[in-house]
Amino acid sequence: MSKIVAAIAAGLAMGLILAAQAKLPAPPPKSDAEKAAAAEKDAATKAKEAAELAKAQDKSVANYKKSHAAMDRKASK
Repeated sequence: MSKIVAAIAAGLAMGLILAAQAKLPAPPPKSDAEKAAAAEKDAATKAKEAAELAKAQDKSVANYKKSHAAMDRKASK
């Protein structure tokens, strides 16, 4: 009985290994319209991320200036 279970387990393990090594077919080539749409989407994403970064940097600078000014007032007292 245990030999049968071991044989089934070995078969399943071999099947899993072979399935993990299987190659997927290559994706179909993109048309010019799809390439243009992807480039436009990437540009929009990059612009949005740059705007968010600038907003975060401005917020950080404002916080630094506010806390730095408060430290100067505490030190002078």
